[in-house]
Amino acid sequence: MKLEDYLKRDAELYPDKTAIVHNDKSLTYSELWQQTQTAAESLPKGEKVVFRATQDIDFVIKYMALHLNGSVAIPVEKDLPEDSLQDIVEFIKPCNPTPDIADILFTTGSSGKRKGVMLSHRAIIGNGLNVTEAQGFDHDSAFIITGPMSHIASLSKIAPVLINGATLIMTEGMKNANDFFDALELPYKKFSTFLVPSAIRILLQFSGERLKKYADKIDFIETGAAAISASDIQQLCETLPHSRLYNSYASTECGLIATHNFNDGQCLEGCCGKTTSRTKIIITDDGLIACQGDTLMSGYACDEALTAQVMRDNTFYTTDYGRIDENGMLRLSGRADDIINTGGFKVNPIEIESIALSMPQIADCICIPAPHPVLGTALKLIYVPKSEVTKKEIALYIKGKVESFKVPFYYEQTEKIQRTFNGKLDRKFYKNA
Repeated sequence: MKLEDYLKRDAELYPDKTAIVHNDKSLTYSELWQQTQTAAESLPKGEKVVFRATQDIDFVIKYMALHLNGSVAIPVEKDLPEDSLQDIVEFIKPCNPTPDIADILFTTGSSGKRKGVMLSHRAIIGNGLNVTEAQGFDHDSAFIITGPMSHIASLSKIAPVLINGATLIMTEGMKNANDFFDALELPYKKFSTFLVPSAIRILLQFSGERLKKYADKIDFIETGAAAISASDIQQLCETLPHSRLYNSYASTECGLIATHNFNDGQCLEGCCGKTTSRTKIIITDDGLIACQGDTLMSGYACDEALTAQVMRDNTFYTTDYGRIDENGMLRLSGRADDIINTGGFKVNPIEIESIALSMPQIADCICIPAPHPVLGTALKLIYVPKSEVTKKEIALYIKGKVESFKVPFYYEQTEKIQRTFNGKLDRKFYKNA
């Protein structure tokens, strides 16, 4: 079955159930299916269609209608400059994806090069089934979208919602937390959502007490896309003691590979849980994570050379270090591209950032490499203070928790840490600064 098959089935089985909500507008499954069919009549058939991913019901209708027409949906950020959008349109013109390709999602890696990830109908549904089984989606779930629909973390939630005949709640994102809390006021039994770690930190810092009021209504929160600090894990568990709180290992290229409910009494930092049922994890001799299974991408659009660099024998090779622990859980160790070599030692910046964030006086931070006259490269911590703190106090705090070579040599206070549109630390920005 494809997404549109599930939508048709839901319209037959649950015609009067609310399928999707945005602000004061909502559609039942019967209405969503009818409007999807109507929209399909005026949309291209069997073509590659680049369009802006708005955070509303119209986007979902167009996305589903394109699939119904056998077209390839290529959603891009809604605020993407027109010149950049046209660049994607021109780039994709000579590509001839196979008939099984449903979506092409553009993402950028550490190199900054735009890559078009081709996802088949099989991969989309396989990922949706993995999410359903691993995180407990069901018919009563009301999933709140808080991120851009051009990104896999949000777009991929359409599948489990349709598979289960659940409800999708669209918001404009976390720029205004009131939108999120307004969604929690809707008359549904249990809510779930995906929040990047930076959004979780902001919620905890500025709306922690308000979030507690909804503790009995929040079924689960998933996080991923970046590392979440131990202090944020602990605080979120204390705020939502009865909710499932998932840390996931996933990517546009692989789908959901592993997920772990860290609200299990242990609050394990860096743990992404056991492998999902339709995927397999391999740890290479170099300690890097490789993935196999039904959810893998079909390749990068118009770039066979780049595809060959990361995919061989139906296996996708990541640049993430990891290991499988004694309980069969995936434990992340950092990205190969991010590891900093200083004085002959290798340092994972995520470890230093997590320690710094456990200081009550630190609101946000990033650890980056910086030139040093003797070492060649030294660690530099750029931080946003939550309250008054000296550089010496930060250094002494970190020194008490790690080996001496991991203590940053330089410290810089700033008003804001640069992040990508989906909440990841923008390490490329600091490398190029």
